[in-house]
Amino acid sequence: MLTRKIDCIFDEFYDLNAREALLVDGARQVGKTFSIREFGKRHFKTVVEINFIKTKGAKNLFEGIESVQQLLVKISALTDIDLEPGNTLIFFDEVQECPEIVTFIKFLVDEGSYRYVLSGSLLGVELKDLRSAPVGYLREVRMYPLDFEEFIRAVGVSSTVLDHVRDRLTSFLPVDPVVHEKMKGLFNLYLVVGGMPAAVDVYLRTNNIARVVTIQKGILDEYRKDASKYDQKNKLKIVKALEIVPEELNRRNKRFIVADLKQGSRYDREADTFLWLEEAGISLSVRAVTEPKVPLRLARRSNFFKLFLNDVGLLSALYMDGIQYRILSGETDVNFGAVYENFVAQELASKGFPLYYFNSEDRPAEVDFLIEKDGMCLPVEVKSGKNYKTHASLDDLLAVSDYGVARALVISNANVSTSSDGRIRYLPSYYLMFLEHDGLPAETRFAPPIPNESDIIFPPSP
Repeated sequence: MLTRKIDCIFDEFYDLNAREALLVDGARQVGKTFSIREFGKRHFKTVVEINFIKTKGAKNLFEGIESVQQLLVKISALTDIDLEPGNTLIFFDEVQECPEIVTFIKFLVDEGSYRYVLSGSLLGVELKDLRSAPVGYLREVRMYPLDFEEFIRAVGVSSTVLDHVRDRLTSFLPVDPVVHEKMKGLFNLYLVVGGMPAAVDVYLRTNNIARVVTIQKGILDEYRKDASKYDQKNKLKIVKALEIVPEELNRRNKRFIVADLKQGSRYDREADTFLWLEEAGISLSVRAVTEPKVPLRLARRSNFFKLFLNDVGLLSALYMDGIQYRILSGETDVNFGAVYENFVAQELASKGFPLYYFNSEDRPAEVDFLIEKDGMCLPVEVKSGKNYKTHASLDDLLAVSDYGVARALVISNANVSTSSDGRIRYLPSYYLMFLEHDGLPAETRFAPPIPNESDIIFPPSP
């Protein structure tokens, strides 16, 4: 069974949020339904699953409803499982098919007899109103494919080995050479298998990469069908944008050229195409910024972007030249830059980092990623070849004193080292599984200073 980090979020929801429903968003096939079912098994005596595509009569659930009690009666009629107050989880799946749930989720939560989890695909494009549900009644989490740490645990890397790697990398010390070489092999495997649960599962059972690719191509076909079903107007452009991601990433600067969708097209005309892919969780957009200064969002150029897939294995499956074998063979004379960058984008996104890259209007420098870390801008350059210490664009950025960039990371296949001036850390690709988004601590308390009478200094009497 695949263990997912999101399980901890589900368990926290069970412990702390009795008066809230949980909405699990994410692309199709990332494992939402399986993880929710496992959560139900861990914490509830009974689980009622209502799928708005598969459960007969589910789409008519909210018709003619005048009270929450009447709604609960209709829910119980859709299942042969007894609803036991305090011990039942009601799981609404494929909720993009039933917008009416937005109106009623508050009342179901308020009634308080049962706990609720909602899930579906394409929620960002099909059920936008769900996110306007009353504050305090709905908590949203986004689910991604397995990240690299989840993947290597699934293939059998022990906690002892992982703790060694974590201790070394977070201290910026070289990893044991034997362990490092094996981690590189696992990284290459992940570039091919990726993190889609079905692909990982078939690999674990068969070790057959051909079967993995078959699964991945099936997932890509599902994405194409979703575009045809849910966006009739833009379906051809959405599918084409998905298909040409590899060739766009093979450009020198990897920037997506909108005119490749249709001759003469401009970003403002085609923005909905890219927004659909992003909101559906299928793609990851990395937006250009003109200055490496926090907050990065203020310097964003919306019409300059790179487009990656939500899963690096799916990107590999889109290539038509047998790239899987060359990656697994560890070939060093082939440029795998696009695949490496897709991995980095995927890892950063799964940790909550907004995705940016540096593209200056005044200087030729272009750096692969910029993230905000510890209140500062941190450039991240990605190198797939042997010459990982050659990075003119990064050097140029660091040389501009007005930017105030103190340090940078270079991600490559090499072990840990540091530049002579200490500003650049060279780290292996698998380091990213330990890079954490700052966020707020779990306990963030602030007591404002309140003035009282003793603070008042009265002027002397005249």
